[in-house]
Amino acid sequence: MTSKFDEIRPYNNEDLPDVLEKLVNNKEFIQTLVAFRFARWPKITKPFIGFVIKRIVSKKIKTINSLREFQRLVEPYMHRMISKTTKGLNITGLETLDLSKPCLFVSNHRDIALDPAFVNWALHINGQDTVRIAVGDNLLSKDWVADVIRLNKCFVVQRSVEGRREKLAAAKLLSEYIHHSLTSEKQHIWIAQREGRAKDGVDVTNPAIVSMLAMNKPKGVDFADYIAELRIVPVSLSYEFDPCDVSKAKELCQKEQDGAYDKPDNEDMKSIVNGITGKKGRVNVHFGKLVGDQFASTKEVAAFLDKEILAGYQTYATSEIALQRLGETVSAKLNTAPAAELEKARVYLDSRLEMLNPQEQEKLLRMYANPLIRLSN
Repeated sequence: MTSKFDEIRPYNNEDLPDVLEKLVNNKEFIQTLVAFRFARWPKITKPFIGFVIKRIVSKKIKTINSLREFQRLVEPYMHRMISKTTKGLNITGLETLDLSKPCLFVSNHRDIALDPAFVNWALHINGQDTVRIAVGDNLLSKDWVADVIRLNKCFVVQRSVEGRREKLAAAKLLSEYIHHSLTSEKQHIWIAQREGRAKDGVDVTNPAIVSMLAMNKPKGVDFADYIAELRIVPVSLSYEFDPCDVSKAKELCQKEQDGAYDKPDNEDMKSIVNGITGKKGRVNVHFGKLVGDQFASTKEVAAFLDKEILAGYQTYATSEIALQRLGETVSAKLNTAPAAELEKARVYLDSRLEMLNPQEQEKLLRMYANPLIRLSN
């Protein structure tokens, strides 16, 4: 059965057999699995490992009959990633929310894959279904990548469409799909507060995101009532260490110096892999207050989200040391890290700074310091 949302929706159970069969026969997909899991193995062994991996994957997919079962395959890897690459995941604020109704989680955006993954994990371990995730079509350049992403309950934000009329139509369709998911299909949704990661550490909501969400509002419905119906929840994601901090600093510096950044074709995938495998230290996920019916404009909603996301942000010793290195200070009340944590942060930041030139070093330090600076204002 066709639907107006087929072009952007996640795959469903009916799609599963064909998509899984296509994936297991995709040579690049298998090679990527081998490269990800056996990166340090000798190159000469990779063809044989690929053969074995394909046999294993072929056998596993025959036991998968639903998307829920497919996502359960990811669960042990998520658990392993948390135990191996973090010093602990802390979840706050979820207990204050009524999760008997679907929520639209709007979070700051620091990591391409992990931001929604940690929100998913927080919901999962608290007995909730996972979210549907908004993903830009810039990540779907390869068919097998698009298949894997849409198997994981991701829906497509069509950023690459050209022409004013086409962009408007794509935004309206997205708005309608999000409302349909929440109200008709009773599915939680995750979307970032802005397009692209906040590489400078400044988490600011783009009011255009709120405008898009409100596009599906019927003419006779008040803006405030429609926004309240969406049950928007601000979420703050905080990482003690950012595995992509060096590459972000280089990108910011190049943009400043050249006026643009020429992104390599495989950079997004490298960022995803580095984010998953890199050391993150402590991670905090905070769920803020539900957006009520007191807001009359998109800017007011965006300002509320900014305030809540910043208030829920957890700073670490990396922020304090970064400020020191920049020669700046903030309120003593915000400088609370123990001496041992400060020393660990110094060692970490020094190891990252030595990879960069002076201009790039300042970008990296600002990345860590900015949340603390904003909290002090």
